[in-house]
Amino acid sequence: MSRYCKLIQSVDELKIVDLPIPTLDGKKDQLVIKVVASAANFFDILQVQGKYQTQPPFPWIAGYEFAGVVAESTSSGFKVGDRVFGGSQGAYSEYIKVNVKSNPVLHIPDGLSFEEASTLYITAPTSYLAIFERGKVRKGETVLIHAGAGGVGLMAVQMAKAAGAFVIATASTEDKLDICKKFGADVGINYKDKDWIQQIKAVTKGKGCDVIYDPVGLVDQSLKIVAFNGRILIVGFAGGAIEKIAMNKLLLKQCSVVGVFWGGTTINDPATVPKVWGGILNLLTEKKLKATVFDKVYHGVDSVPSALAALGNRETWGKVVIKMNTGSKY
Repeated sequence: MSRYCKLIQSVDELKIVDLPIPTLDGKKDQLVIKVVASAANFFDILQVQGKYQTQPPFPWIAGYEFAGVVAESTSSGFKVGDRVFGGSQGAYSEYIKVNVKSNPVLHIPDGLSFEEASTLYITAPTSYLAIFERGKVRKGETVLIHAGAGGVGLMAVQMAKAAGAFVIATASTEDKLDICKKFGADVGINYKDKDWIQQIKAVTKGKGCDVIYDPVGLVDQSLKIVAFNGRILIVGFAGGAIEKIAMNKLLLKQCSVVGVFWGGTTINDPATVPKVWGGILNLLTEKKLKATVFDKVYHGVDSVPSALAALGNRETWGKVVIKMNTGSKY
């Protein structure tokens, strides 16, 4: 059973369609994976509405991140029964076929559940790339994480702390600020407060933040609180608007605005990919990083619309997970 999509206005319009379980065609480097858990992403919502920057050709199945068990394999690196996680178009389904050359799949580290592993494939490398590679966060610096309770936000909070930074996180409710602090933020500030910018200036004693992590689209406001010689990391535009920046503001702060695009990195800078994943796995082993599974785990393919609606309505924190094969032993 799989979710087969057309462009829609609302995630409530998604429908279930029965399709055959995919099979291998004898070519090398292919896997059929029984999906145990899939993680929801904001871009899934944009994609089913036709608003995402990369749209697959029809026909296609929604969803991208998954964790599961290898059911068939023609790859020398994987055998039937292996616990794996990865990303590929079509994760909102009970089985998925993946070419491991074009869509690398990783073994799930010991001690990690399927639900936890399903949340890592996009958020972890995106935030690692931002904090350690593009932002080059150093010990003692002050890092501001916008939307700190979101999927990439909570990863960035943990990674900035692992780098030795003082971390300020913004979120929209006190409950979400508590979550940020639970995952390591030193200070939480509600961005709905009219004086949130002044609050950050007070925390930093007027200096501002050395690094600002922005998955929302708050560059103009961030320029008011970035330190001289600071870095603003552009991770995404969950707020819906793509801003135009007045260049004189960059000049006056002598700051850098740095793009962070993990998908582009995997294509254009493949040498960085193993470095990033190696760093992530080290942080997991050292217990400096943990998965961020939202309290409510959704069950069954038919729960995908509800999961995406909750995500789109900002009712969640961390990563929303859907268990796909609810009747399986996993």
